Amino acid sequence: MRRESGIGNRKSGKQVRAKRRSTARRYSIPDSRFPIPNDWWASYFDAQYLLEYSPIFDLARDRREVARLIDLLGLPTGARILDVPCGQGRHAHLLAEAGYDVDGLDAVVNLFTSFGFFLLPRDDERVVAEWSRVLKPGGVLVWHGGNRDGVMRRFVSRDWWLADDDTMIGHERSFDALSGVLTVRSTWRGRRSGGEREHRMRLYSASHLAEILARHGLVVEAAFDGWTERALSRRSGEMLLVARKDS
Repeated sequence: MRRESGIGNRKSGKQVRAKRRSTARRYSIPDSRFPIPNDWWASYFDAQYLLEYSPIFDLARDRREVARLIDLLGLPTGARILDVPCGQGRHAHLLAEAGYDVDGLDAVVNLFTSFGFFLLPRDDERVVAEWSRVLKPGGVLVWHGGNRDGVMRRFVSRDWWLADDDTMIGHERSFDALSGVLTVRSTWRGRRSGGEREHRMRLYSASHLAEILARHGLVVEAAFDGWTERALSRRSGEMLLVARKDS
């Protein structure tokens, strides 16, 4: 999807560029130790990412989450499902195994798949607009991610763990309340390698995200505490929203 070209704007190119730089500075994260490129996500999800987050890649957990999805969607076998962003296909291949017609998309350089990763909030809204565009009238959107209220309620500024190959992984986190951006600095030390890098993501509250979805014809019908059947609360670290596109 092409970014805004500025067609129809009578300001000079120099003025337009200056305005964009000013906007970016307003949403910069002052606590960042290392310079983080705006498109950090284009190269971040590599072998180091898979090692770092290996504790969450569990087949039994994936099957439980897919069973929950099937229950929420209530779709007949053979129905078409778009999993975006699909990551390594943890859910997509299990949905296909269950008999659904699944398309998985996770080209993170595509605006369509990168919600929460952008420097500017307006780009997140453009992602939602694309979701709405490809969803049929009456179709269902299931959104899963962090809940700003819950994450901040029990904020963990640092922790560490051992990866599968005994590499020590450490995370230090900072949160900018004005922009809503969480910055995570990862440090790893192992027998073969070590290093540091940072990434960031914008966290949304359920009410804010519901407002964005509504602006694009997606009405939230239910909100849950992550993948559970419990209702979403301010204590929930994760949220799962079920929205339906206007008919």
